Amino acid sequence: MITFFVALALLLVGFLTYGVLVEKVFRPDDRPTPAAELADGVDFVPMKTWRIFLVQLLNIAGLGPIFGAIAGALWGPVVFLWIVFGTIFAGAVHDFLSGMISIRHKGASISEIVGIYLGPQMKFVMRIFSVVLLVLVGTVFMTGPAGLLARLTPDFMTRNVWLIIVLVYYFLATILPIDQLIGRIYPIFGAALLIMAIGIGGGIIFTGVPMAELTLANLHPKGLPIWPLMFITVACGAISGFHATQSPMMARCLTSEKHGRSVFYGAMVAEGVIALVWAAAGVAFYQSTGGLAAALAEYGGQAGVVYDISFKLLGPVGGVLAMIGVIACPITSGDTAFRSARLTLADWFGLEQKSHTKRLLLAVPLLGVGYLLTLIDFNIIWRYFSWSNQTLAMIALWAGAMYLVKQKSNFWIAVAPATFMSAVTFTYILQAPEGFKLSTAISYPAGLIFAAACLGLFLFKAGVIGGKAPVAVKE
Repeated sequence: MITFFVALALLLVGFLTYGVLVEKVFRPDDRPTPAAELADGVDFVPMKTWRIFLVQLLNIAGLGPIFGAIAGALWGPVVFLWIVFGTIFAGAVHDFLSGMISIRHKGASISEIVGIYLGPQMKFVMRIFSVVLLVLVGTVFMTGPAGLLARLTPDFMTRNVWLIIVLVYYFLATILPIDQLIGRIYPIFGAALLIMAIGIGGGIIFTGVPMAELTLANLHPKGLPIWPLMFITVACGAISGFHATQSPMMARCLTSEKHGRSVFYGAMVAEGVIALVWAAAGVAFYQSTGGLAAALAEYGGQAGVVYDISFKLLGPVGGVLAMIGVIACPITSGDTAFRSARLTLADWFGLEQKSHTKRLLLAVPLLGVGYLLTLIDFNIIWRYFSWSNQTLAMIALWAGAMYLVKQKSNFWIAVAPATFMSAVTFTYILQAPEGFKLSTAISYPAGLIFAAACLGLFLFKAGVIGGKAPVAVKE
């Protein structure tokens, strides 16, 4: 239990210390934000900071910090280290930079930002990559909650019925002005999310569930290696490229750059807390990682485990409230995933989005593709989502690092996690069943070589080890 409380304390300390350092490196100022300069009543809408924080948190806290954290718990308490230090030094830095740089570039999407700082070729790759990821996210976060809702409702309300209902909501959230539906309903979902986290965390503490203390040992029942599998599996609970697609949406609503740390860095820390709670539940509730693996098999995956833990820890009423919070997480990420995909395509093709017709032109086919993907096995979609998610995070961090170079700021706050994630993502795709299925004898050194090559190329382009220092980009 001490490990759990220390991990919680470290997340808070990280926000109050390293978060302040990152803010000082970026140097936010009093310049007008896109919400004021480009207000259009649809996507560029000034909103109160507390509301933006809740929207940002709900945008990013999908199934990743719940399903990913439970799957990560199969490796044992070592997962706490990745959640805590990944959140503080990688995920929160990633979210802060992607949001704040977007503000400096009139609310530009992450693919446009990557193009500015890493070149037109990377912009093209990122446009395709981010749209594909967003549709995968929307699909994953449509399928998961539909299955959970089917468990809580009468038999005639099947998973497919809930899929249609969720899809209709996603359609409205994708095309309506951001303050009309998302801005109004998210505070309600936010309350459900907080009740869920407090309820499950409190249930673990006060019911006396025995919790193993920290060990670096690999406790995975199948002996799967910690590196790099755990770092991909946990995904959104520590760092997520999906967040780089979400932060620009809130960059279009923020009224002051000086609120950026609370909104972007702070929301990621809050998500880290959610991931920590569910990882702790996964580690402790079934008494061993073998017990958790058996429960995942018996209950048909993470959704069944969430249902089992919620009702056994909190009883019928508390279980329903916890489940509502768990359902709110993915729904409020899936809707903005499709919305962000619409905005990315709009930036790509130069389509203004004040017109209903032009919004529908992009939204309808995106949602149609998302529905078709729900017919594919969820586990396959999740695996490809996890890898593409972390790869996008790696690219976004390199773009953030180059921005800091051009601003003559301390770029190492982005370079260090970017290098680390380069090693993680390249090693994983070489080794994974959905990748090249190579042995660790090949994938491990290849991943390290790739990360070193990325670092060397960056330092060369930055003028640190030869070459000319890049010219500053006008903001």
